[in-house]
Amino acid sequence: MRRAAVIVVVASLLSACAPEEEEARPPAAPPMPPPGGPVYAAPPIAPAPPPPAAAPWQTGLATWYGAALAGHRTASGEPFNPADMTAAHRTLPLGTWVVVRLVATGRVVRVRINDRGPFGDAKRVIDVSRAAADALGLTRLGVSAVEIWVEAPR
Repeated sequence: MRRAAVIVVVASLLSACAPEEEEARPPAAPPMPPPGGPVYAAPPIAPAPPPPAAAPWQTGLATWYGAALAGHRTASGEPFNPADMTAAHRTLPLGTWVVVRLVATGRVVRVRINDRGPFGDAKRVIDVSRAAADALGLTRLGVSAVEIWVEAPR
């Protein structure tokens, strides 16, 4: 019995002296950016097509409409989706593609006319969807001057 007790004591002492297994450590965090530098860099935006060289077909003010009208039927019969590159115009045929350039930012988008409007002020010539407004930089401005070119049918 005494011999068994000695073996147990010796075994426990030896296990206490054995090196511990290394714990799995998470990978090191990436280095912090230098002070004053950007913390987040937005992905680059794909360049929009340049406006045609000819004079614009129409100039005036643009506004935008978004989530409040999502799902409502447009004049073309399709449901309005703020994420689509669409617009409303008073007279252009539904389905017409136009190039819109926001004068304030110089940004250009291509949108399809699928609705009628804008209503009210005659200086407002086009209402663009939320997606088109975001691409143009119009969402913060609300109303801004634009130039419009009608694309030739393809």
